[in-house]
Amino acid sequence: MTSAAFAFNVSLAVAADMTAKDFVAEAKKNIATISVAEGKTLFDKGGVIFLDVREPKEYKSGHIPGAINVPRGLLEFNIGKKMPDKNAQAVVYCKSGGRSSLGTDTLVKMGYKNLKSMDGGWKAWTKAGYPVE
Repeated sequence: MTSAAFAFNVSLAVAADMTAKDFVAEAKKNIATISVAEGKTLFDKGGVIFLDVREPKEYKSGHIPGAINVPRGLLEFNIGKKMPDKNAQAVVYCKSGGRSSLGTDTLVKMGYKNLKSMDGGWKAWTKAGYPVE
């Protein structure tokens, strides 16, 4: 076996042992996370992009007013069109916080600088009675 093949097999073994929760926990080590109340404060202040990384069907069923939708699965491919300014302040959210953590981590790796993942996501936002569209 070549060293390249060996290295490939080793990295697959490590990745195979991680669960979705593990990936989210790992992502949270690298990102800023805010509560839904802090998200609402930023929303009220204005000048902050709300980035919804849920699927289009979820977004269409309700979202934070003015939020832009870039599904987590297409984030790396479409974010440049929807949010070209890598210095823009943005709050990333999903249904409950997992996809937004992963998405925020990805965007940080892509050079985005002023991002926060909203813990609790859409569920917490609606439960708090905050505005929806």
